[in-house]
Amino acid sequence: MSLFSDILPINKNEEKKHGTANLSPYLNFDPHYIPKMQPEFLYPDESHMASTARRSNVALPIIGMSFMTGSGLGGMAGLYKGLRATTLAGQTGKVRRTQLINYVMKQGTTTGCTLGILASFYSSIALGVTWLRDQEDSTNTFIAATATGVLYKSTAGLRSMGLGAAAGLTLAGLYTLITDNDNIWSKARYIRM
Repeated sequence: MSLFSDILPINKNEEKKHGTANLSPYLNFDPHYIPKMQPEFLYPDESHMASTARRSNVALPIIGMSFMTGSGLGGMAGLYKGLRATTLAGQTGKVRRTQLINYVMKQGTTTGCTLGILASFYSSIALGVTWLRDQEDSTNTFIAATATGVLYKSTAGLRSMGLGAAAGLTLAGLYTLITDNDNIWSKARYIRM
């Protein structure tokens, strides 16, 4: 007895008569009954939503990688500080081990959260800028990185906001130089070869 006995014939003679010999071996179901869905892509390549969807698909991995990287770097810095502090204090045994764990966990969490928050700011601003400009280019990266620096240092005064903007702009420039294939350095490299 077939699962789809009302729709499909079970008998081989009926299959030949009706031309349904291409049944799926898993469900005894003819895939030709399923209509082909169009379009195959969610958004056309150059639509407004396509560029926003690309940015939003990248946002969560960027935030996660930033948090994990910050936790690792902060943990190493905490281990260094902990080794130095416990050696100067003359601690040994279980007390030293507990202090080292405290240093590693505190510094790792602090640095990880800081980088995670910066990545959240950057991703949110970049998504908004991409949506407003309706273009996907390196200008969005520069605007988002600069605005992230300003926003992150906004509670520390104008001078700190300017330094944060400069740091964001510098990091965006370095990132663009490394990853963008249409920049001056990559063109010079291809001309030289």
